[in-house]
Amino acid sequence: MITIGQLARYVGVSIKTIRVYHDKGLLPEPDRDASGYRRYGANDAIELVKIRTLAEAGVPLARIRDLRSATDEEFQQALREIGNELTDRIRGMRATRGRLRQLAAGHLAPLPTEVGAYLEQLARWGFTPRWVDLQRDLWILVFATHPDLAITLFHDQAEILANPALRQLFLDYDHAHDLGVDDPCLDDLARRIVEATRERYGRDELPELDADSEIPALIQGTVNASSPAWQRLDTLIRAHVDA
Repeated sequence: MITIGQLARYVGVSIKTIRVYHDKGLLPEPDRDASGYRRYGANDAIELVKIRTLAEAGVPLARIRDLRSATDEEFQQALREIGNELTDRIRGMRATRGRLRQLAAGHLAPLPTEVGAYLEQLARWGFTPRWVDLQRDLWILVFATHPDLAITLFHDQAEILANPALRQLFLDYDHAHDLGVDDPCLDDLARRIVEATRERYGRDELPELDADSEIPALIQGTVNASSPAWQRLDTLIRAHVDA
């Protein structure tokens, strides 16, 4: 028979841990000697090794307590279930690590891979870093608030920019950022944007978020706030649409 200190040392746990296991009903209280000290035998050591192994594997203590009375078949099934749970947890932790890395890189939230590739392509096409950053932030907002519709909207815009003539309109929009609000180029650009939109969609409705969503207005307001010229351009576009 050995003392609690010897048992703790042999198995590799602390005395406090053993006492916790006693309190939670994982390890039965052993008989005490004439002096009132706990005395442990080989079976106690074996049980403690099992408990320690399961605990180190991440099995909750309440689950370990239930497993003590399980049959061998039930024990094996429980271990398989615990293994599957751990696999799911690992997958979730890896996803969390990936999001943390994106945050460390300055990305507020993860975007689909194709959106990231698209943003990189914008720079190669000659869009300013300001425009690329604005697009990233706005797509983060759309994907966060309307995940079911966002990918359709994204594919539509990506298709538009794949067309060199239409892409030039966006480039002109980007570069109009620093123009004066009275620059005649703004009215010409607004007219060309409306004409291209009508030619692309005809009488079909443009892909957009649901009518009750406030996100489109929020996005346009963010764009307009970035530049007086862009705000003027938005006003001119609306005027040409209503004309």
